[in-house]
Amino acid sequence: MIGKTITELNVGDTARIQKTISETDVYLYAGITGDLNPAHVNEEYAKNTFFKTRIVHGMLTAGFISAVLGNQLPGPGTIYIHQSLNFLAPVCFGDTITAQAVVSEIDQKKNRAKLKTTCMNQDGVIVLEGEAIVSPPKSA
Repeated sequence: MIGKTITELNVGDTARIQKTISETDVYLYAGITGDLNPAHVNEEYAKNTFFKTRIVHGMLTAGFISAVLGNQLPGPGTIYIHQSLNFLAPVCFGDTITAQAVVSEIDQKKNRAKLKTTCMNQDGVIVLEGEAIVSPPKSA
């Protein structure tokens, strides 16, 4: 199974996923990446930070965009080329994040698509926004 090819994409195509982030998710991410920043894994330390509690790694949240691109739009076979990110608000343990990608430009000659990417929490707050450039899969 492959995702949408460049000729199957249209400006405005949209896909999203949703995930509630657990404490286990954060600790697994910390272990896999080695990012043991106490702002993410030490509640006593985090009580004295700007946010007053532990927050989820920004890149864990950004990873949900990769899931949208690789699984849905364009989907399997997509090659991720570029991603810009602006972290706008903290993500807390237990937040439900919706990651979304919207096709904004298509370059058939180069087999490239540009997508607006966002992550939003359960309260409708955009916690992350950016732009991705991908190379959709070629037809079989």
